[in-house]
This record gives sequence, C-alpha cells and structure tokens, in this order.
Amino acid sequence: MVKQILKAEVEALGGLQLKCSARGFEFLIDEPENVGGTNQAMNPLEALLCSLGACKMMVARFFYQSQNIQLKSMKVEMLGEIDSDRLKGQPNIKIGFSKITTNYTIVAENTPEEIDAFIAFIERTCPVKDTLVNTPEMERNLSFKKYIID
Repeated sequence: MVKQILKAEVEALGGLQLKCSARGFEFLIDEPENVGGTNQAMNPLEALLCSLGACKMMVARFFYQSQNIQLKSMKVEMLGEIDSDRLKGQPNIKIGFSKITTNYTIVAENTPEEIDAFIAFIERTCPVKDTLVNTPEMERNLSFKKYIID
C-alpha cells in the first residue's frame, strides 16, 4: 500500500479570519458578524459541508461515464443540522453536526433505478464521507515558543 500525505495549513489573519492553504491555493474562513466575525467568508462548518458536497460531485464527475450514466447536469445541496446551543457549555449537547443531508438534483437519460444505483456508488466511494463516517486516527503535535516581550 502506498500512502500519500496531503498537507493543509491554516493561519490566523486577525479577528476570526483564517487563511487556508494547500498546494499553493488559498481561501478564507470567517464567521458571521453576530458571533464576532466579519462575514467575509464561510465558516468552518459550511466549508466542511462544501468539501463533502464537492467530493460527492467529483466522484460523480470521475465515474459517471464508466457507470453508464448519461449525465446532463447535477447539483448537490448539503444541509447540516446543528444545535445552536452547542457552544454555551450545556452538558449533553453535541457540538458538531447531528445530521447531514445530501439532496441530489440530477438530469440524465437513465432510469430512476440506474440513478439510485449511481448515487449509492457515489455515497460509498466518496473519500470525504468515508473520513467522516469512519473516523481516522487523530494525532496532535505541538510546537510551542514562549513569547517574550523585550
């Protein structure tokens, strides 16, 4: 088995804005104004939903021809259900999403059964979904430098 390491970096820009970088590409993360952000970019949970939806779309784009799907157009809508009291310190409230729903809109010259089988293929082949459902081993490391004022 050949393992590949993907690298992403996140840097604070000030306030709640973050710069996310990977392979020379960048995007911003922020929070809405009502929680202290500037509302200039999506928040991390919205970015997670976008990543999941994008991965499902990529699987579809990679494999629709080999799956004999006569795809004309496709859209994926991601809905994440979350308890808005999650960050208030109340016990027994899940902090992350309690439910994620994918709504597919597909235009294709196939039967409903063929499209259903294709969606099942997408769902079992999506690496981001697999990562969320079958959580990976998590490791953390710390590089700490004491800040000294001269």
